[in-house]
Amino acid sequence: MAAKRPGPHTPPPPQLPRDFRGKGKWVVRDLGITVPFTWQGKNGDSQMIAGGPQYPIWFTNLIYRNTLYTLTYKWPNLREHPCSKIPGFNLRRLNEGLKTSRFVGREILQRNPNRHVNHWRVGVVLPKLPPGKFLRFPLALGDIYVDQQNRNTFWQVLQFGVQNLYDPELDEWLMMDTFEHKPGRVTLPRRCSPPP
Repeated sequence: MAAKRPGPHTPPPPQLPRDFRGKGKWVVRDLGITVPFTWQGKNGDSQMIAGGPQYPIWFTNLIYRNTLYTLTYKWPNLREHPCSKIPGFNLRRLNEGLKTSRFVGREILQRNPNRHVNHWRVGVVLPKLPPGKFLRFPLALGDIYVDQQNRNTFWQVLQFGVQNLYDPELDEWLMMDTFEHKPGRVTLPRRCSPPP
């Protein structure tokens, strides 16, 4: 299905709020792995945590004080566990990227309960060239499903691209069961903290 161009009935694009908290699951279908998942935000910082020490995968992604952090504690066949950092990334930059999302359509996620969502697609393709026959590389793509009544309520996200390098199929799902607009808790792991 092709993404629809903005029109008079196109809803506003997704925007991650400053304060929120939710629970759900992280799904890596090609590995047959589903683990618990939390996503929380406080004062513009945010943190995802998938799995835990007792699960086959365990990682955290954070936006913390204008830096994006990723720390993978456990993943099948992974032996190195550094904390990667991308300085200069914050909620404002994330939401600016989400403004470029293309509206796919209104859908119903068939779960318990059913979720009426707006489906959006966002991507990063390099190099940026005009239409035509040019060699391009999709670095990251995402399908984002936000509540039809509140673009700040995220129910499901498919992440696909180089950010999923540990997964053989390069795609992973987050599926939320709850999403509240109340401040959550964001904690920078000790391994990502600068030395004293």
